[in-house]
Amino acid sequence: MINSLKNLRRSHYSKEITPELNGEEVRVMGWTHEIRDLGGIIFVLLRDRDGLIQVTAPSKKIESEIFEELRKLKKESVISVKGKIQESNKAPNGVELLPVEITILNESKQPLPLDPTEKVKAEIDTRLDSRFLDLRKPGVNGIFKIKSVILNSARNFFIENDFIEINTPKLVASATEGGTELFPITYFEREAFLGQSPQLYKQMMMSAGFDKVFEIAQIFRAEEHDTLRHLNEAISIDMEASFLNQHDVMEYLEKMIIKISVDVKEKCGSELDALEHDLKIPTETFPKVDYADLVDMVNSKGVNMRYGEDLSRAAEKAMGELMDGFYFITGWPQEIKPFYVLPEDEHPEISQAFDLMYKDLEISSGATRVHQYDLLVKQIKDKGLNPESFETYLAAFEYGMPPHAGWGVGADRLTMVLTGVQNIRETVLFPRDRRRLTP
Repeated sequence: MINSLKNLRRSHYSKEITPELNGEEVRVMGWTHEIRDLGGIIFVLLRDRDGLIQVTAPSKKIESEIFEELRKLKKESVISVKGKIQESNKAPNGVELLPVEITILNESKQPLPLDPTEKVKAEIDTRLDSRFLDLRKPGVNGIFKIKSVILNSARNFFIENDFIEINTPKLVASATEGGTELFPITYFEREAFLGQSPQLYKQMMMSAGFDKVFEIAQIFRAEEHDTLRHLNEAISIDMEASFLNQHDVMEYLEKMIIKISVDVKEKCGSELDALEHDLKIPTETFPKVDYADLVDMVNSKGVNMRYGEDLSRAAEKAMGELMDGFYFITGWPQEIKPFYVLPEDEHPEISQAFDLMYKDLEISSGATRVHQYDLLVKQIKDKGLNPESFETYLAAFEYGMPPHAGWGVGADRLTMVLTGVQNIRETVLFPRDRRRLTP
């Protein structure tokens, strides 16, 4: 019989049930992960948010009505089980539950679109089509517990360092950096766009005197990439700070990455185990590779790269073979960086910009920003853009804009690094790429 919840309430999650509770009565709730009917004894693995607990039902020790209820169970049905704990070396957590009451809260349709036990593997598209089931797998589920720790750790890092959290618009009138990588939308009687980055708004907050700000939010890029590293909707961890330069904010970035790594290692041991990933904590100082040296390094691996070019995928792979772990790329040519990046005083052809890489994967980009109005207008024009399109942004630079610097981190790519997965779609609950808009 299928019942409503009524006054039934869980007393424990699976991970809270240990041998120390031997002999006590508890109530657990979750999904029927696996059922083994051996005739005179039935084993049911109940899965909840935190793991598995074994329900053991010997026909001679439990009521016949409960035994028959267990026998009729279907995989992935939602159940409530009250029972007595007893130690068992062969069961998860060293305990099993002898049931005294079972309530079926909702039956699952059969057959299942995919197997949450992963005994039968499914391709990524099949998994994403039935993402609600895919997310029940311990390893997949673990990715998002880790991602939760990553985002909370980042937020705590900023708060501990006296940053102010801001929320900037995601509906914008023009491009953040120019270009065509924008999603247009109809905004009443006019056209608008989904925001590429909070960059311009972060800088306006420097003019407003906020001094140090951060934002963790969605960004949208209308790039037609179809790779394992790109999505069209992503989460960006952004910061901006006044009276600092690129070297100061690089130090903040190092410290945040290390803090996040330590927090994930300490808090997500079981999730990392489920993913079979041995997370290495990075060292205190990340290596710095000058762009000019990088060009030589890439060419040394047989990949053709000329000075003044951005990194191709082949160049990234070459660097991934040469560098282990996190490292910065500095000394980028000014010509290939956005208009708001400040050039070096004595060598204006070189920008005060940096990228943070992990092997062959770009994790972050940042820079010292232009804070002088005339130089900013000039660089906007030099990029072939119209300063009138940036009128409200530029106004903030005419009335006392302090020197400032900042960066943005791709949270989904950082999750790839810290979980060891190779496809960025694995790190997003419901990914959006050029082919996927549902579920």
